[in-house]
Amino acid sequence: MKNRLLLSLLWLLAACQPDVEATVQPTPEKTADAMAGSVMESGLMDVGNLQARMIAGEFTARQLTAYYLDRIQRLDQQGPALNAVLEINPDALAIADGLDAERAAGINYGVLHGIPVLLKANIDTADQLATSAGSLAMQNHHARRDAVLVARLRAAGAIVLGKTNLSEWANFRSSRSTSGWSSLGGQTRNPWGTGRNPCGSSSGSAVAVAAGLAPLAVGTETDGSIVCPASVNGIVGIKPTLGLVSAAGIIPIAHSQDTAGPMALNVRDAALLYAAMLDAGRMATDVLAGLEQPSLQGARIGVLRNYSGAGVDERVEALLNASIVRLRDQGAEIIDNINIDRSGLGAAEFEVLLYEFKADLNAYLHNSGAPMANLQAIIDFNNANNELVMAHFGQDTFIRAQAKGPLTEQRYLDSLRTSKGIAQQGINAAVQAHQLDAIIAPTMGPAWLTDWVNGDQSSGIGSAALAAVAGYPSITLPAGLVAGLPVGLSFFGAANTDARLITLARAFEQARGPLPLPTLLQE
Repeated sequence: MKNRLLLSLLWLLAACQPDVEATVQPTPEKTADAMAGSVMESGLMDVGNLQARMIAGEFTARQLTAYYLDRIQRLDQQGPALNAVLEINPDALAIADGLDAERAAGINYGVLHGIPVLLKANIDTADQLATSAGSLAMQNHHARRDAVLVARLRAAGAIVLGKTNLSEWANFRSSRSTSGWSSLGGQTRNPWGTGRNPCGSSSGSAVAVAAGLAPLAVGTETDGSIVCPASVNGIVGIKPTLGLVSAAGIIPIAHSQDTAGPMALNVRDAALLYAAMLDAGRMATDVLAGLEQPSLQGARIGVLRNYSGAGVDERVEALLNASIVRLRDQGAEIIDNINIDRSGLGAAEFEVLLYEFKADLNAYLHNSGAPMANLQAIIDFNNANNELVMAHFGQDTFIRAQAKGPLTEQRYLDSLRTSKGIAQQGINAAVQAHQLDAIIAPTMGPAWLTDWVNGDQSSGIGSAALAAVAGYPSITLPAGLVAGLPVGLSFFGAANTDARLITLARAFEQARGPLPLPTLLQE
């Protein structure tokens, strides 16, 4: 009870301190209806501002929800047709009405009270929304109960606005897949250029936040699926330490790496959503406390230089170097040219994912009452519906996973030991040798063109694997633009340093200053 009271107080404190740097300030209107439109005219208001204005009675949760529903219709279903939102919650307005009534009665759940949140479509909700993973095979799958994280968000007063599109099966169906495409939702488009790819697999969640279709979204990550789409869509994404956010009720890839995480326009908003999702009360309190006066003074930050296996993009490297200057100017101690040997990591990780995907997915399907009995049934469905499901790429990864044996096989055990050892020991050794608070590296290169013929054609730049395989925390936020496209900077480090990384990222964000809006919003 004591921790819950402290958390509530911190939520209220955060709500009263909107992120002015990341918002467009509205012109006051005389009526709540007019205010509801003008306050969110850019679609990019931060959560603290929205909550403060609802508390002040300037508009209601129903008006806020209706605004975002209208915006989804205009930008996502029509207009540029971003295809970020797979399904709208038909109960969203009724939920908002209930929360407005509770607020009027003096009940306030905190900073997320009445705030709409979008969820990736592989997260269970016990409502009218399907949990489909973007697959036609699962389009009629309705979960029996909320995922643990969803129950926590509802308890915090958040409104589940809908489900977002994703790379089908969280991008684990084919080695030639196109990120952001699913047989159920089609192709999600990047708001910085609709011909550009949104990355994945949390494509829709990232695009929805970047385009102002919702102030907050939840994604999931096994290896890069939060931080990559966050980076190329110019938003903030947090991948937690494994286990801090419950994975119960999420369609899995691999239990040794899977986690859900928050996505938002700025670090504060991401942290507020993260605190509500966390199972660990002490960590939630630390996350929020670190937002009040974030500082880089005296922080020891290592720079990972061998972050890419595909050579160096001079433009990305220049952005990294400019970020280092900002960090130094804010008092951080920079330990440059940290190198972590990742030899053998990719091959060992992939073996682990193949084994765990078959075992974990079969268990989920069995326990959830899903329309598909097991992985083999999904493979058979896809073959039977080849023209729709495999119009652009096949299911070779599914077939390789289906061929794997149980998790008792020595090949799996050896691969798990190898992959975890390389990633965890690599990060731990660097952190301990240099007494680091965090390691930084570019998250990804700029967004590539979507290509349904050849699949994803990214630059190969990426730093997500180490933290993902280790099960350690990472946070990405925009560092700046390369050729007019956003590029993220990742902060990652040892296990359970989530709160420290968020504080450092927030301080860097303040030093960086505001960035332009996505191209389609610059009108």
